[in-house]
Amino acid sequence: MSKKAGGAKKAEKKSAAPDVQVVARNRRAGFDFQIEERLEAGLVLQGSEVKSLRAGNANLADAYAQPRGQELFLVNCRIGEYDKAGLFGHAPVRDRKLLIGRKEIDKLGAKVERSGYTLIPTQLYFRGGWAKVELALAKGRTHEDRRGAIAERESKREMDRAMVRGRRR
Repeated sequence: MSKKAGGAKKAEKKSAAPDVQVVARNRRAGFDFQIEERLEAGLVLQGSEVKSLRAGNANLADAYAQPRGQELFLVNCRIGEYDKAGLFGHAPVRDRKLLIGRKEIDKLGAKVERSGYTLIPTQLYFRGGWAKVELALAKGRTHEDRRGAIAERESKREMDRAMVRGRRR
C-alpha cells in the first residue's frame, strides 16, 4: 500500500509543468515587427554563459536568428561576462547555435530567404533548468505601419474609456 502512495507522488511531480524563469525580453520586437509565428529553441552555451544568464545578464536588443546550411544560429545576442569565470570566461557577443528540428530549420530557412521574413528572439528563459529562446517569425514594419498601429491602439483605448464613463452614469 505504501508503494502505491509513493508512486502516485512521483507521477504528480512529473506531470507538474516546469516553471519558467525569464532572463531577458525583447520588448521592441512587437513594435518594430509584425509577428506571425512563435517557436521555442534550445541554446548551446558554455558554462560561464549559463552562470551569467542565471544572474540575468543578457540583452536581446539587436539579436536575430540566421540559418546557415542545416543549422540555425543566434547572432548579436549579448550575454555579459561572468566575473568569477576568470580566464575561462566567454566572449559576450558571439554566434550561438540553436537546437531545433531539421524540418523546422528547413521550413524557416525557406521563409526567411524567399518571403522577406526574419527570425527575432522575443525572450530568453530557463524552462526546467534548460536555457531556451523564443523565436518569432516576423516581417518588419515600415514607419507608416507603426503609425497606424499606434493610432489603432489609441482609438481602442478611447473607446474603452468612453464605455467606462457610460457605465458610471
